[in-house]
Order: sequence, then structure tokens, then C-alpha cells
Amino acid sequence: MKNLNYMSIAEDAMSKIKKGAFLTVKAADALNTMTIGWATFGVIWQKPIMMVAVRPTRHTFGIMEKALDFTVTIPTGDMSKAIAFCGSKSGRDVDKFKMCNLETADGQKVTSPIIKVPGIHFECKRVYKSAMDTAHLDKNYDKALYPQKDYHTLYFGEIIACYET
Repeated sequence: MKNLNYMSIAEDAMSKIKKGAFLTVKAADALNTMTIGWATFGVIWQKPIMMVAVRPTRHTFGIMEKALDFTVTIPTGDMSKAIAFCGSKSGRDVDKFKMCNLETADGQKVTSPIIKVPGIHFECKRVYKSAMDTAHLDKNYDKALYPQKDYHTLYFGEIIACYET
């Protein structure tokens, strides 16, 4: 394992997230992972922050609402089949971990595990969330990205660990 400075790898990480990464969250006995293709990095509130977006229709949403943290795993190798599966199937209906042969490993500083694959791992403590207010959303984005009007909730996590395995 090698600790990383998240800002020095942000551009590379974002180009890989666009192709798919795993957002994993655990609260009590509930655990799920889902595919994300959107995220942001930055400094907000004088802290290193990663923001992820989850639609309320997703199984992960209910767990995110109860969780204090989350992880993002950006695989190094080709995991396109698992990424496609985890982005198209619900954890309500199938065990994604079993179906994709995904193992988890304990996070270093958070309750939510990482996906145990070679890659970059972000451990984030949730510090803020906000449901989207469509009154403030560009109408072209609304039309193009939300035809079902299933707007995201934005979760801001302080990056408390960033490393490569």
C-alpha cells in the first residue's frame, strides 16, 4: 500500500472515474456498492473533499442516508464487466459482491470497506449532504440528464485516507 496525495492524482483519478468506479457504503448490517461515473475533488471548508452523487431511487441511497462515511475504489485493471453489472443491477435484488466475485477489505479509517482490488482508494467521512434543488439547475442539464426527474443527492466527504493497493 502506498499513501497518495489526492490532489496530485486528481486529474488521473477523474479520467478513470468517468469510465466507472465503485462507491461502497456500510451502515449497521447494510452494505452495498454501486458504479459511479461522476464525482468532484476540491478544497471546501478548508478540508480535502470528494463529492459523490446518488439518486434516491438507488438502493445505495438508503444506506448513504444512515452511514457516516463512504469509500470510492478506482480499479487499476479492467473491471468493466463488474462496473457495468454494479451500475445496472440493484443491491435490493442481487448480491453484487457474490455475482461479480468482489471482495471487500476494511478501510483504514472508516467503517465502510473498500473493494479489494488493485487501484486507488478514497476513504471519506461524510460532512455534508444536499438534495438537488431543481430551481437552481440549468434547464439544459435538467432536460438531458433527468428525464425521469430522479434528481441526485450530493454527498460531500472529507478525504481522510487516499492510497493505492
